[in-house]
Amino acid sequence: MADDWDDFDTPEMPADDPQTAEAEELPLPSDEEVDAALNAVADEPAADANIPRYEFAFRRAAAKVREFPRTPGVYLFKDTAGVTIYVGKAKNLRSRAGSYFLIGAQREWRTADWVLDISDADYIECESDVDALLMEARLIKDIQPKHNKELKDDKTFPYLMITKGEDFPRVEVTRQPPDRGVRLFGPFASAGALRGAMQVLQRIFKFRTCSLDIEENDERWRWFRPCLLASIQQCTAPCNLRISKDEYKHDIQRLVMFLEGNKKKLLKEMREEMQAAAAEKLYEQAARLRDEIKMLESLDRRGDIDVHAQPEVFYIDPKKGLAGLKRALKLADTPRTIEGMDIAHLAGGETVASVVQFLDGLPFKPGYRRYKINSVDGVDDFRSLHELVSRRYRRLSDENEVFPDLLLIDGGKGQLSAALAAFRDQEITPPAILSLAKQEEEIFLPGQSESIRLSKHSFALRLLQYVRDEAHRFAQHYHHQLRRKSQLGD
Repeated sequence: MADDWDDFDTPEMPADDPQTAEAEELPLPSDEEVDAALNAVADEPAADANIPRYEFAFRRAAAKVREFPRTPGVYLFKDTAGVTIYVGKAKNLRSRAGSYFLIGAQREWRTADWVLDISDADYIECESDVDALLMEARLIKDIQPKHNKELKDDKTFPYLMITKGEDFPRVEVTRQPPDRGVRLFGPFASAGALRGAMQVLQRIFKFRTCSLDIEENDERWRWFRPCLLASIQQCTAPCNLRISKDEYKHDIQRLVMFLEGNKKKLLKEMREEMQAAAAEKLYEQAARLRDEIKMLESLDRRGDIDVHAQPEVFYIDPKKGLAGLKRALKLADTPRTIEGMDIAHLAGGETVASVVQFLDGLPFKPGYRRYKINSVDGVDDFRSLHELVSRRYRRLSDENEVFPDLLLIDGGKGQLSAALAAFRDQEITPPAILSLAKQEEEIFLPGQSESIRLSKHSFALRLLQYVRDEAHRFAQHYHHQLRRKSQLGD
């Protein structure tokens, strides 16, 4: 089992919108940089008259951000009257706030000329990226800075939504929240960052994100098979009635307390609960509380939104893609979990493989795995794929783990046959499986001699392409890492 996790790496993520994306470690604005920035704006005729009144305050604010800490938090820019005009989050307060005063920021000033209104700067330190994200949303909602105006009322921005009136409330990200029956937090500037924060928080509070209509008194749920989130202990599986309604709602109350910024009070209450459970010899409950407390206390080390954030792919509607797959592949149910596989090598050297997971049509980064192919010499994608499928699903089967609803193999008939042979040799019943050949984007299914071709505008095809391309990217990323190590002699 250990080799399946060898050198596991979470793939890099694309940047968010420039106004909200976290900056790299940038140089701080020197006096010369501030001079250059002011001069660059002065060169533009429309700004000539404004430079004198901006210069002193702008320099003062630039000097102030040089003293900001290099920690996560929220920065606040103010005008000459001391009114907060913009709020932003940062992984590194000094670096991010300082970037507004660099000459390179000129590209943003042409569309955000309010930067020259900055006369003062302040900050609030936070313990983690997640805390900073939530603090930013709360401040924007409370202060309503005029240059965060796009977030104040616009319901097209993402919210974190907790449903009410259900035995087991759901937690999800939405851009179109209903008017009633839900508890909303936000709006947030970045859906990707919000999804990343949700994944971090789900490891602690283990809430459900599915759309199942679960009732505690319906005994049929005891025979329902939970999804992979239960297997990796990121959901308490109310769909299998593994947790009572009261216990689950207590977890949701803890989540709400954290989202409202009451982390210290929450930790105090959880410690008291843990001690009471231990005194009553409820050791399993006490151990769970202990682990949750540790995760909350170490959120600054676990809560890297960039690692967990899901990329936004605006040309794909996940729900339409999944519904389209159900129709096109004639599946009994809409697939919720999809795995994609690919092989990477260079002339047969350093052959590696990747497995990527998608949940509800979006990448599920904790489920990504990568493998070194051990039994194949030279170039042989079929045998490499046979080894990958055998190792992956032998382990899942032995450990009674949940299989995906759909397995996508990158390739054509030959790759599909190799995967099916691996299942047959391992005496394992495969999940729904297909291969996608890149040249003509043909879909091959077991037992069918003719391929399926979907419209290039089909949401189902676009989703399959996304899974296939992500598996390819992740495999190539690992392969390049191994090549660099080999060339450097590491």
